[in-house]
Amino acid sequence: MDMDLIPAPSRVVGGDGARPGFVPGPDTTLAAAPGTEDTGRWLRDALGGAYGLSLAPGEEGPDSIALRVDPELPPEGYRLSVAPEHGVRITGGSAAGVFRGAQTLRQLLGPQAFRRAPLPGVRPSVPAVEIEDAPRFAWRGMMLDVVRHFLPKDDVLRQLDLLAAHKLNVFHFHLSDDQGWRVEIRRHPRLTEVGGWRPRTKYGHRASELWDETPHGGFYTQDDIREIVAYAAARHITVVPEIDIPGHSQAAIAAYPELGNTDVVDTAALTPWDDWGVNPNVLAPTETVLRFYEGVFEEILDLFPASVSPFVHVGGDECPKDQWKASPAAQARIAELGLADEDELQSWFIRHFDRWLTARGRRLIGWDEILEGGLPEGAAVSSWRGYAGGVAAAEAGHDVVMCPEQFVYLDHRQDGGPDEPMPIGYVRTLEDVYRFEPVPPGLSPEAASHILGAQANAWTEVMQNRSRVDYQVFPRLAALAEVAWSALPAPADRDYADFERRMTAHYARLDALGVDYRPPGGPLPRQRRPGVLGRPIEGPPPIV
Repeated sequence: MDMDLIPAPSRVVGGDGARPGFVPGPDTTLAAAPGTEDTGRWLRDALGGAYGLSLAPGEEGPDSIALRVDPELPPEGYRLSVAPEHGVRITGGSAAGVFRGAQTLRQLLGPQAFRRAPLPGVRPSVPAVEIEDAPRFAWRGMMLDVVRHFLPKDDVLRQLDLLAAHKLNVFHFHLSDDQGWRVEIRRHPRLTEVGGWRPRTKYGHRASELWDETPHGGFYTQDDIREIVAYAAARHITVVPEIDIPGHSQAAIAAYPELGNTDVVDTAALTPWDDWGVNPNVLAPTETVLRFYEGVFEEILDLFPASVSPFVHVGGDECPKDQWKASPAAQARIAELGLADEDELQSWFIRHFDRWLTARGRRLIGWDEILEGGLPEGAAVSSWRGYAGGVAAAEAGHDVVMCPEQFVYLDHRQDGGPDEPMPIGYVRTLEDVYRFEPVPPGLSPEAASHILGAQANAWTEVMQNRSRVDYQVFPRLAALAEVAWSALPAPADRDYADFERRMTAHYARLDALGVDYRPPGGPLPRQRRPGVLGRPIEGPPPIV
């Protein structure tokens, strides 16, 4: 019996209605043992809103929801027991485990538990059930690009709630790129004053002839960031801030032209980029640039404390070397450092910040291009171009997050039909994501131990607002959540029909949350974008 839970738990006994369960009411108390206070607050807020329950503090008993920690359980594991003689008990291996168990309780209560105010005549009830559960992977995440299209702070907080509802625990926050700079850096105010705004925006794929002439931008103040980080921490979500170097840096160069290769390009003429794709304007390999970004990262580390953000992402992807090849200053730097070529120059950039971050108790992570030219010990890799980079990194002893474009890039279209809005990339259906396997076959057991987990990536070139992000991300993020949490069989042996059946109940939860997901039957008329050019790629993606 699986109770239509997503992600599927490890072990379920009961839940079939054979014995009475638990009906919380106005006198139900909340017994939150030390270490479970965050979950207690969250439950009062969630169930208080949905059902009007006060859940006053009280003792454990037949009319209570009891929360406690048992370190004998796995850190994010939990045991949930519902019976009329003792009410609801959630025991977690840590505070995070208790919180994951509370998410399961919310699903057991039904779709109404996901609403913000009570509906008349709807009473909460929980079936009598015993659930034991723990995640397969420690890293279960989603990357959100707020650069290509900015999302206001409240939309980011909502995204954290959606991650928590799916037992995801990593929020990769993509904060800088060619098209904008989204985090206030007080010692370099022009990063947001100038770099935070672009004059116009390409509408559709870069081959589209359409433009949105409205200036686009925005940024999060330092207090906004602190609020986002605290909100994530209360939901036991790690935040991985990303500041992209040395490529994807035109917005920063537009704000501070001395950061670019001034001997080969008029950097003073640049603005944040209004188009998509790989940009030629990259950082210059100078001491000035290193000191500048050290200052940036000092403020980033202050905003994202190590307890919530042990990893800092430095990008490192799609860095064209043309300007370095043409720049006398860059060539002199290569010679001065005794490097072989421009790939090693990029590696020099990454190694510098790996040492810098390591000295401050953090770990560097970057896209798989950081393998080119050599990777410093201790650095981790986000494998996006396929499996190959992650396999090479894991075999070399580096930790890896699997997020291959061919499986879990949620900007890719969900269907091959003509109604998909601004169709990008390969068709990646809900079933395709459900059959994604983060540990590729043939990996040695030692290398497999370096696969931290998986994440889905949402690049927002063609996602102009929260509704479009919802459409691209859901329902596929629910499949990724189960892949990352549950101990599933090999991809071909997975029971997709059962997952699809459970999704019927899950769509009702998403409806209650107001998620503008892609319906199983295809986009609604308002979700379509007829006549806006995308870049669909036909056929199955290569497994590389």
